[in-house]
Amino acid sequence: MNTKVTVSILRYRPEQDEHPVWQDYAVPFSDDLSVLGALNHIKDELDGTLSFRWSCRQAICGSCGMMVDGKPALACKTFLRDYPQGVKIEALAHFPIERDLVVVMDSFIEKLESVKPYLIPKEAKSLQEGEYLQTPAEMDVYSQFAGCINCMLCYAACPQVGLNPDFIGPGAIALLQRYNLDSRDGGSDERMALINSQVGVFNCTAVGYCSEVCPKMVDPANAVNINKMASARDFFFRFLPSPDQKGGCK
Repeated sequence: MNTKVTVSILRYRPEQDEHPVWQDYAVPFSDDLSVLGALNHIKDELDGTLSFRWSCRQAICGSCGMMVDGKPALACKTFLRDYPQGVKIEALAHFPIERDLVVVMDSFIEKLESVKPYLIPKEAKSLQEGEYLQTPAEMDVYSQFAGCINCMLCYAACPQVGLNPDFIGPGAIALLQRYNLDSRDGGSDERMALINSQVGVFNCTAVGYCSEVCPKMVDPANAVNINKMASARDFFFRFLPSPDQKGGCK
């Protein structure tokens, strides 16, 4: 068995590289060494100039998303034992590279903010009236979509985000669905304008790779499909008589 494995990293240091360039490092191999562990070994022992994001090492924070042999993955959850012949590491696809494996997240944050990711109460309550309560069963309705850790793997997996960077994308739509399903929320009509827009759900071509790469099994592709149906209903219902009219649709 090899005692070392080659880790090839696409480097980009804007002060010296006109374009990203590959650089190889020989890393001591062990069965339990993660890709993140290999990157930290390179950073600590071989090349202190390497830049990458990481934090929890437990697939919770979502910081260490990157391309591992061409596939979006969390570096902390991916192990060198699955790449005994060597592995190639790149920054997440479909994002501008800021430096080495660090990408610019501004557009992603703006997309999350655009879905109004907060409770919009159906009826305003004063402080004296207490909290907005819900049952465990009501929480179960949206809990799957609340598991997103903002790792952005689904955006790197989405071919439509690559073709149209303005598409709000799978992660933001999953977050939108989380709030639309919340029994305390009444903001689905406000969010529908974004769903129906040119940057909305119909940019999706139902590839489904976003859900395959999600490390928390949030299933953003399902959130997109649900909102495609909601958008279609919203379109057709506008031609029906209102509930206040004779023969109107409720």
